[in-house]
Amino acid sequence: MIVMKFGGTSVGNPEMIARTAEIIQQHLEKGQKIVVVVSAMSGVTNALTHAARSAASGDDLTFRQIKHQLLSQHHQAAVQCLRDRHRQRELLDQIEVRLGEFEAFCQSIYILGELTARGMDAVASLGERLTARILAALLADQGSPAQAVDATELIITNDDFGAAMPLMEETRGRARSRLLPLLADGITPVVTGFIGATREGITTTLGRGQSDYTAAILGQVLEADEVWIWTDVDGMMSADPRLVEDARTLPQISYAEAAELSYFGAKVLHPKTIIPTQEVDIPLRILNTFNPSHPGTLVCREPLHNGRAIKGITAITGVALVTVEGRGMIGVPGIAAKVFTTVAHEGVNVLMITQSSSEQNICFAVPQADAERVVKALEEAFSLELARRNVDRIWVQEEVAIIAAVGAGLQDTPGVAAQLFDALGKHGINCICIAQGSSKHNISIVVNDSEREAAVCHIHEELGLGNG
Repeated sequence: MIVMKFGGTSVGNPEMIARTAEIIQQHLEKGQKIVVVVSAMSGVTNALTHAARSAASGDDLTFRQIKHQLLSQHHQAAVQCLRDRHRQRELLDQIEVRLGEFEAFCQSIYILGELTARGMDAVASLGERLTARILAALLADQGSPAQAVDATELIITNDDFGAAMPLMEETRGRARSRLLPLLADGITPVVTGFIGATREGITTTLGRGQSDYTAAILGQVLEADEVWIWTDVDGMMSADPRLVEDARTLPQISYAEAAELSYFGAKVLHPKTIIPTQEVDIPLRILNTFNPSHPGTLVCREPLHNGRAIKGITAITGVALVTVEGRGMIGVPGIAAKVFTTVAHEGVNVLMITQSSSEQNICFAVPQADAERVVKALEEAFSLELARRNVDRIWVQEEVAIIAAVGAGLQDTPGVAAQLFDALGKHGINCICIAQGSSKHNISIVVNDSEREAAVCHIHEELGLGNG
């Protein structure tokens, strides 16, 4: 059994939906049992969320226009994909019903003048529901029995709307009882990615870009042999190919390496996807819908030992560096705890942390959009320490980037850090601060954002990552 997830680009238009169906058919013909997970068509989720927000702001025109646009987009896909007129009519009726529900949701939001996280989840989940029905109808039209299944029937979550967490034991029971009988009867389930439901049946979402996570969750609870993530590139790369001409596909990496690369900017895979597969040691493959014959990248327990300590270089942009410094901080317990408790209360994600051995400063990276709010909150929290000069200042350096060098070999190979800094130093790129995690799979370097591209290219070249 294989769980296959197809992202937005893989089902972005009628032609791509047909290509996706062809890939599924080819593997069904090999005797594989497949559970399909799909995203919304390209641009649909953005349109849905824009419609909901505009309705909440008192605009009763935009959501109606978006409804007609989405109706046209999905109508075209249904007509272009299906040959059977009866099945086509049934599908069009389903699309019209779903978009009618969308319009009713937005009308309610407009009347109330308020958009809750729960309301946004109800609206944002529509795109996957439509795609699943189109793809399932197309597979059936081509002679392969298939059934669209809303993940609200399968994935049980808490009620943290917008970023819900799955309740795995309950999900296991629901998913197995719903999907295994379909597979036993030769029916391919086409499941909506990104969404779930509370115990009470209220629709939730796992967060944007989390259809990968849906596939991994189902892979774990169904005890799949593998999980395949179909996207628009040939797997995980040694660097962003838009920045580095000789970036190459990594044929095999470990779960830990994949998690680090994903977290630090490699957008091929959502970082949470690794967790369910790693827990039960299910191999994960990253494949290209546009180039299905390419072997892609295999993510598994063991890294591929190719003689290189570092497998890939990636970067996070839109970052700011916040520093809390003061001579009065030396030897004072609880300063770091107070700093990060304050940041946590603001709901801000900390991307990396460094602290001087003298304890005179703590430096950490946050998304640039959150930096001003973080500094203000810290100034309020440390107002007494600032008045007493135990903390001299709290300041932010904006427009920086985090460069991450990732590889399982970092823990066993001396001199790797020296190679990284030598590559930067040769080309006059200043290293603002560094951090290495206790896992030793990652060295993170902060540079000015204007030097980000050059830093990635020079490190990639210096370490010979483009060579076979």
